[in-house]
Amino acid sequence: MREKAKASPKKVVFPEYDDERVIKAVKIIEKEKIAYPLILSPQSLNKDKVEHFTKIYCEIRPNQSRSLKEAQQIISQPLYYSAMLTRLGEADAFIAGAKFSTPSVIRASLRCLEIDPLYNLVSGCFVMELPNSSYGEGGVFVYSDCAVTPSPTSEQLATIAFCAGKFTKEVLEIEPRLAFLSFSTKGSSKGVEVEKVREAVAILARKNPPFLFDGELQVDSALEPEVAKRKVPYSSVAGKANVLIFPNLEAGNISYKLTERLAKAKALGPILLGFKQICSDLSRGVSVEDIVDITALTVVRVQKVTGEKI
Repeated sequence: MREKAKASPKKVVFPEYDDERVIKAVKIIEKEKIAYPLILSPQSLNKDKVEHFTKIYCEIRPNQSRSLKEAQQIISQPLYYSAMLTRLGEADAFIAGAKFSTPSVIRASLRCLEIDPLYNLVSGCFVMELPNSSYGEGGVFVYSDCAVTPSPTSEQLATIAFCAGKFTKEVLEIEPRLAFLSFSTKGSSKGVEVEKVREAVAILARKNPPFLFDGELQVDSALEPEVAKRKVPYSSVAGKANVLIFPNLEAGNISYKLTERLAKAKALGPILLGFKQICSDLSRGVSVEDIVDITALTVVRVQKVTGEKI
């Protein structure tokens, strides 16, 4: 990803000017020419742009502020200013979350960016890289949704899966084998939650996505070939899944953090999907190297959106 980003760097904004990890990461990004990074502080904001962005913000979000002055106070925050720069094409993407909470980053994104009508839903996936692992794609997985929707409906779960599969195929250039996870494998258990997952699988099937998927599957059925042979020998995904779709946010968030800590995996994200513009969140436990890697991944996403062949 770093090498691909270097081939055509993009302008990426960082609103967390007072985080030492961000400052160190930006120095590496500049040195390696991965992107054209811009760190914003309240003092560095252009007053004319603040006024211009405020007017646009009031037009697109008329109910988010009680007065023009209040809207100006919102836009004068580097996080919102970064999002507006990205919406209006004055930056290619923005990255935040080292100090801001995920809800804060998502809230600013929802208020300032445009949701792609093709999906009409925002989700957050993680790219997980497990050292010395034979599972997934040589130890690489995509986990979703781990950041946005607490309890998705079947329709939302199908959209989350579609976005994650598309991201895996187009950005990571990995052929997705997508598993809808549950505590049941193909009817081994019953319940409302199982039915929700089963319906999501049916909805995704009607969308006819360009990748393999299956469900509902327990984690061992999704990952372990020997278990898959016994439980679902006819599945083209079971035993070799590389994209894991969790039934709710609780399961997804817990799972990515368990994987990161217990398996010593690299966790990049949450990568926010479903917007017309590009943005990425960061875990507040993020390292300097993670910020550099997420920046590279973000630049590659921009390249893909603009149709560049790297």
